[in-house]
Amino acid sequence: MTDSIRHAENLARDEIAKVGKSLFDRGLTFGSTGNISVKLADGGWLMTPTNASLGNLDPAQLSRFDAEGQHIGGGQPTKEAVLHLAMYGERADAGAVVHLHSTHSVAVSVIEGLDPADLLPPLTAYYVMRVGRLPLVPYLPPGDPSLARAVGKLAGAHHAVLLANHGPVVAGTTLANAQYATEELEETAKLFLMLRGMPIKPLTPEQADELRQRYNLK
Repeated sequence: MTDSIRHAENLARDEIAKVGKSLFDRGLTFGSTGNISVKLADGGWLMTPTNASLGNLDPAQLSRFDAEGQHIGGGQPTKEAVLHLAMYGERADAGAVVHLHSTHSVAVSVIEGLDPADLLPPLTAYYVMRVGRLPLVPYLPPGDPSLARAVGKLAGAHHAVLLANHGPVVAGTTLANAQYATEELEETAKLFLMLRGMPIKPLTPEQADELRQRYNLK
């Protein structure tokens, strides 16, 4: 490993710890829930290990995977690593993945009667710009290979999905982009719940489609 590649990996380790603490401190994750991964120059990736709090990550103990998704170093991997592998396998542009059990997003995932192809209305322009459309992945047990396959079926067309009774999985070209999209999703879910039962005026289909086309989202 060259010095430049080692330096880039160390920066990625530090960034994961920094983002994890930010998410934890703001209540977007809790306990040992949620996980973050970042793709590396060699095609492998780093990921937060099992039973680790995002608020207190040790950069040196992050799980290290090779390009095929095999664990090759660091802490014991979480069972949810398969969700990240599914995203990376279907999205060549994915540089990072964030998966949280964020409260408002999970609440939306258990509401009956929503459109499973697009759960949330386009309440704000920034939601459309960062998320696009949000499909629901039907409930499957955490860590089960069938859940990863279900995510993979949607990942080619959507960089953000919501797991029923579980939480969002969001890919981004960078960790910052994945983080911001996850946060925008959570805030929109919060708005949606606040407005339940009230007349709303979301973006029109034409306005939303124009933004999706502009930002290359489906």
